[in-house]
Amino acid sequence: MQLQPKPSDYPRIRKALSFYKVTSVITGVMLLLLCAVMVMKYVFNVQLFLFTPDGFANFYPLAPEGVEADFAPQGFDLFKAILIAHGWFYVIYLVSDFLLWSPMRWSFWRFILIALGGVVPFMSFFLEARIVREVTGFLNAREAEAAAAPLQ
Repeated sequence: MQLQPKPSDYPRIRKALSFYKVTSVITGVMLLLLCAVMVMKYVFNVQLFLFTPDGFANFYPLAPEGVEADFAPQGFDLFKAILIAHGWFYVIYLVSDFLLWSPMRWSFWRFILIALGGVVPFMSFFLEARIVREVTGFLNAREAEAAAAPLQ
């Protein structure tokens, strides 16, 4: 038997759901940007630098194996910035998952499934729609039952 959320936690669940919606979209977009970066780096063998002496943005070829330290283009390494930003947004996404998962009293496997949304491309968008619909429906139904109960 699965435990049900406490009625006193419903406001907290709604706040956590709002936070989850924002973080899942940001993490999903960052993951798609990261996938684009990986394709450019490993398929086309280029990296993107901003604010270079050659212009606002330039694609530079990857350094040959063994001489990476000697190859240091001037400018802002956009690929590295996307990698770092996705990592930090994923941590925030995991916090939002936990803040929603805990008061909803879901199984640990459900938490793992939601956490995968920040690792598998496009999954966060599908999970976000499904989780929001499910949690909102659950809360609306429970609150409607609670409002109708004193009238009986």
